[in-house]
Amino acid sequence: MKVYKAYAKVNIFLKITGLRDNYHEIISRFMKVDTLYDELYFASKEDCGGKTEAFVIKGDFACDVYQNTIYKAYFALKKATESEKLEQLMRTHGVCVQKNIPAFAGLGGGSSDAATYLKMCNEVLHLGLSLNELAVIGLEVGADVPFFIYGYNSANVSGIGERVVEFNEESLAFEVFTPKVEISTPKVYQKYRSTFYAPITEAESVRLQRALSIDILTSMDADEANDLFVPAKDEYTQLILHHKKGWHFSGSGSSFFRVIQG
Repeated sequence: MKVYKAYAKVNIFLKITGLRDNYHEIISRFMKVDTLYDELYFASKEDCGGKTEAFVIKGDFACDVYQNTIYKAYFALKKATESEKLEQLMRTHGVCVQKNIPAFAGLGGGSSDAATYLKMCNEVLHLGLSLNELAVIGLEVGADVPFFIYGYNSANVSGIGERVVEFNEESLAFEVFTPKVEISTPKVYQKYRSTFYAPITEAESVRLQRALSIDILTSMDADEANDLFVPAKDEYTQLILHHKKGWHFSGSGSSFFRVIQG
């Protein structure tokens, strides 16, 4: 039984660059959090706690199976490959998940689980899909999934998440704090669009993409680095009580993070 790690991420910066239909286009620096990850593995349905269910996921999730990003990844992979081996695997096996990444936290836990599932299937079933092909499939599940498919330590992510460019820099160690505030990402984006919409210039986008993460974190505070922090605080005022100086905000929240020096 091989156990696969689905790592969390933080957004060093997250800036809105414009709109594409109903989506917000972004430029963001994603960095993997080496110390925070879910663990996934395949096991027989009996060992996963399911017997007759069509698709079995064992783990501490707040949603039902068919809302789970892992199931959505299965459905997208099945649609893309029409693989009989995939269907046979999921008739006899379930996906067991040790959840460590908090939900509704801006850490990409659901997207990372989906990406890891796709890579597990590709490896176990010898599907022969490239990372680029998996990323296209993953984008059907969620905007952040391609980053986790590529497995970079640090990357500039743009568009609606489909453009992922590795950024070569030293990895940082993070302390992460997630208050018990369940945040709706669509609601935060709606608040940004209705009240705080102010996309950055191309020149500022280029500057951020070239800057080292440590320099961004030391020169910009949470409000400046993440366009979603102000609308998130406006929509979820309890976040103000949890924010401390020197801590940054990941994604649409609710997690805060800071670099561990040393």
